[in-house]
Amino acid sequence: MNELTTDLKSLHEETLNNLKISKANNTLRAYKSDFSNFRIFCSKHGFSSLPSEPKIVSLYLTHLSKTSKISTLRRRLVSISMVHKLKGHYLDTKHPIIIENFMGIRRTKGSFQKGKKPILINHLKLIINAINEQKNKDIKKLRDKSIILVGFGGGFRRTELISINYEDLEFVPEGLKITIRKSKTDQFGEGMIKALPFFTNQKYCPVISLKNWLEISKIKSGPIFRRFSKGSFLKEERLTDQSVVLLIKKYLNLAGIDNTNFAGHSLRSGFASVAAESGADERSIMTMTGHKSTQMVRRYIREANLFKDNALSKIKI
Repeated sequence: MNELTTDLKSLHEETLNNLKISKANNTLRAYKSDFSNFRIFCSKHGFSSLPSEPKIVSLYLTHLSKTSKISTLRRRLVSISMVHKLKGHYLDTKHPIIIENFMGIRRTKGSFQKGKKPILINHLKLIINAINEQKNKDIKKLRDKSIILVGFGGGFRRTELISINYEDLEFVPEGLKITIRKSKTDQFGEGMIKALPFFTNQKYCPVISLKNWLEISKIKSGPIFRRFSKGSFLKEERLTDQSVVLLIKKYLNLAGIDNTNFAGHSLRSGFASVAAESGADERSIMTMTGHKSTQMVRRYIREANLFKDNALSKIKI
């Protein structure tokens, strides 16, 4: 009997561990952060946060709806549900009291979501020009230019960008192939290859910039985008995804562009928007960005063609 109990306990622990490792570390951190907000709400009102019940979660969503977007409510609901699963508790997030309340909130607030601004071609050129004008050493300028240009040219998520290793690169006559080992939509590591062709204008070419960066940095293995210590000494440590955000905002500011509504995602959305405006179809955009759903890509295409397909332009006044 004791052996059976021990075996079941072992299976239970292993199952919980499988649930945890099925999610990326960043995703788990987001769950914990979201659940922390829910826990504070429950504590303030004398409710149990773990395990909780649909009525309490519904009250929390109503409370949250006063100051938050629909997307935030949706994410918090997922986080609360996942933390319950990871801790071995059941929570019925499909209960009518949650679903009906959520639908009512959506009708009241609307679900339009304004995304971060994309970095377009004019922004890209101004950023690269601003980097060139800095008094930093060439090695640091080349790293920063490569991050911006490769990030834009490949439609990368910032976590994908900082995860690239030297071993993932293959320079070919047409340009550059980059193997992405794992991404947000590829948690099982099936991988994908992104192809970056040479640009006509070498000044803004991600392939040329990356070649120059690897040459000056003498990187032959491991992370290609690394940190600098004081004195522009290149370290072994990989850059963080937050570093990419800070670089983007820094150089937008130096280029004279208000950086308020830009983020790390702006490189990726910028690529998709510019590609759509240039006539690329949704399949070719998705091949580069790795989107699994057409919903977001079609939004980029619609926004890129707002003036191109505008009915008002047919009216002559």
